[in-house]
Amino acid sequence: MIATTAFEQAAKAQSAALNFDPAIVYVPHPIQDRTDDEIKAIARDALAPVLKMISAT
Repeated sequence: MIATTAFEQAAKAQSAALNFDPAIVYVPHPIQDRTDDEIKAIARDALAPVLKMISAT
């Protein structure tokens, strides 16, 4: 899962309530008012953690 940092506490609370430990990568918040270049930088920064998360066994 990928979420912005604004939802980190909510994701942790929901995960604990469901007794589920999802793999999550947090990116900076907010997203909606970012420029294309800013979104690309966020995606670039998230790529390595996402790939690590996907390949974890």
